[in-house]
Amino acid sequence: MKILVLGSGGREHALIWKLSTSKKIDKIFAIPGNGGIAELAEVVQISLQNLGEIADFAKEEEIDLTIVGPEAPLVEGIVDLFNERGLKIFGPMKEAAKLEASKVFAKRFMKKFGIPTASFEIFDDYQKAREYLKTQNYPLVIKADGLCAGKGVFVPDSLAEAEETLFNIMEKKVFSSSGDLVIIEKFIKGEEVSIIAISDGKNLIPLVSSQDHKQIYNNDKGPNTGGMGAYSPVPIAEGEIFKKTYQEILIPTINGMAELGIPFKGVLYAGIMVVNNEPFVLEFNVRLGDPETQVILPRMKSDLIEVIMAALESRLDNFEIEWHKENCIAVVLASGGYPGSYQTGKRIYGIDKIKELKNVIVFHAGTSKVTEGQDEYYVAAGGRVLNIVALGEGIKDAKNKAYQAVGLIKFDDMYYRNDISDKAFKKEGVNG
Repeated sequence: MKILVLGSGGREHALIWKLSTSKKIDKIFAIPGNGGIAELAEVVQISLQNLGEIADFAKEEEIDLTIVGPEAPLVEGIVDLFNERGLKIFGPMKEAAKLEASKVFAKRFMKKFGIPTASFEIFDDYQKAREYLKTQNYPLVIKADGLCAGKGVFVPDSLAEAEETLFNIMEKKVFSSSGDLVIIEKFIKGEEVSIIAISDGKNLIPLVSSQDHKQIYNNDKGPNTGGMGAYSPVPIAEGEIFKKTYQEILIPTINGMAELGIPFKGVLYAGIMVVNNEPFVLEFNVRLGDPETQVILPRMKSDLIEVIMAALESRLDNFEIEWHKENCIAVVLASGGYPGSYQTGKRIYGIDKIKELKNVIVFHAGTSKVTEGQDEYYVAAGGRVLNIVALGEGIKDAKNKAYQAVGLIKFDDMYYRNDISDKAFKKEGVNG
């Protein structure tokens, strides 16, 4: 098989790494890829915004299957386009992708089908929303409706902070038209986990649990990022919570979408808040998480391409995924200043040393490869630069391996959190 993977981050590197282990796959292409992906796949420089050119490439190269990493092409309708051209692609169609593209659509959907989520109100008028803020208790949650690269959710602690947030979204338009509608919802306090499943439109099969660390600083402080690290499995999400999420959230979502006439085929990501042993939906995504993918796929024993083909061919009702028993942790190394302004072009040292370590993997996110004569090296080319991933016998062992490997990497202004997975220790009673 010839496979094309769309995307350029750590998620896509993890996808390609896993796919490269399949005996069913002869060649992998990546659009646009990154420095690390280029070691496993043929990288093709086409903009992800140019869906027609991507489809032309898939046709010309006789690609057997295209797998979409990021949300933007899904939201723009790449699956619809490929289907029209008779090209095989894995992901939800544009109408189904509204579960992520519009938080307003998702909240209304959850209300209609009785899926547990925080109570909310929706506003398209700035003044009405501002007046509503004056009647609320704090903290509360303010969300821009559309895609904001993971940065459109705010938790103001006071009326003044909430008014500033609302002004930035609705009047200043910091997220452009994504802020035309806002959701103001009740703040629910608990622990956040990610439960991701693969659906064939009628059936679904859940992947192992994981937990993202969205804030830039230790102890979940500071602004949201695309994700500073993850681990799997998550003690608080196992057992009864996992069962409830599957039965009360994932299945009703797939059934509800089918009832609306927009069957969901692809990856369904439920961002869950566990409150007093009950799961509530914070958000839906319609693709694999980043960095959750980086800790899920190293634990997958089954062939990923077989799972995807079963979904495409509506065979998930009799399918089982096998998993390795090891725990996994990913630590994101970021450029100083991220998620704000940051510099690129900084040379990265130490990647070769990690290749010598057992059960440790480097997934590239924002990197480029530079060739100077006989010298080849990587430079930072994004906010999130590398994912250092380790498997271990228990979360403590995985964490120790990951951070030992982190110590081998150097680049100017490198930044990372040093508390990834610490929440698991509290649940397990392990000293971190």
